[in-house]
Amino acid sequence: MRREAIVDELLRKHALDYLGSGNYIVDPDIFLDQEDVVFLDVRTREESESIAIQLKHHSNVSSMNIPVHELPERIDELPIDKAIGIFCPANVRSTLAYVYLFSKGYTDVRIIVGGYIALTEALKPGKILNAVRRSAG
Repeated sequence: MRREAIVDELLRKHALDYLGSGNYIVDPDIFLDQEDVVFLDVRTREESESIAIQLKHHSNVSSMNIPVHELPERIDELPIDKAIGIFCPANVRSTLAYVYLFSKGYTDVRIIVGGYIALTEALKPGKILNAVRRSAG
């Protein structure tokens, strides 16, 4: 199928019933509690180097930084068979990455909402302690 046809189909799927269901977004708390998922940070390398999001104590989450502008060249690094949560502070680049991944056949993709504030809330000490205990399990 031509890329334009894939994007056309993607846009058609995003009618009110889909948007109203919120199936394209996920809160950080909910995402970090899922099993065997990929946290895709699409911020620039410089942003990632300034504020790294590694999630080392979340054994259920693989954390990757692939800046949105590098995604076409690095898409093969992403597993197509796992849920992917896409993060950037304002959800602009997350949305671009979301559409791009869907156009490439990735179907279990969500935008992690809330930016730094929501992610920081999801990574407070008590929640990290729970993740550490779950990992030690």
